[in-house]
Amino acid sequence: MRNGADESQPLGPPVIPQAPPQATASGPSPDSGAPDPIPDSVPDGVPSGIIVIFGAAVRPDGRPSATLRHRVSAAAALGRRMERPVFIPTGAKGRFGEAEAAVMDALLREAGFTRVRIIREESGTDTLSSARAVARIVRDLPTVPVYACTSAYHLPRCVLLLRLAGLPARACPPADVPAATGRIKRWYWRLREIPAIPYDAVLMLWHRTLETSLGGATRRGG
Repeated sequence: MRNGADESQPLGPPVIPQAPPQATASGPSPDSGAPDPIPDSVPDGVPSGIIVIFGAAVRPDGRPSATLRHRVSAAAALGRRMERPVFIPTGAKGRFGEAEAAVMDALLREAGFTRVRIIREESGTDTLSSARAVARIVRDLPTVPVYACTSAYHLPRCVLLLRLAGLPARACPPADVPAATGRIKRWYWRLREIPAIPYDAVLMLWHRTLETSLGGATRRGG
């Protein structure tokens, strides 16, 4: 269902950066060198940035695949650089385990991010439907930078689709790992993007045109 060479990835999980230690009531001393803690809420509801994590397969035993872990690791690393990040993991339930978004939610919480920073999107079954679902969520949020987080080969399509959906999307630096351990598999994931990018782009534009037409008709009818 998802993009990522999950079965050919090594099983060992990458290290997901852990949250900085929480400050005491008085906060860290100015010269302690400790990083500022991540606050438990988003002041005034305005995030510093929105990080969209595109899903990947969940293993038969319910554990996240290596690809899924790498994507969450990259998102967590970017989130560490923001004062008030908000994450949108996207992905429906596949053949195994919980919904991909739920599995990524758990990984983010293990990394130290609180529930208020995570908006789960559990309807997306592929890249296009995930981008459309995320766009519907983000349109109701304050206008801030939106980052697409996925594997390197998959990034151009995700950024393009989010932009075509009307979001100010840019790329989240991906994990520095290959899409697969074998050369043939790596080229398979790269080459499949060649037809997928224009195909999904045309479908996104068609959906947006249809939504705009229906919205205009509803306003005229009202």
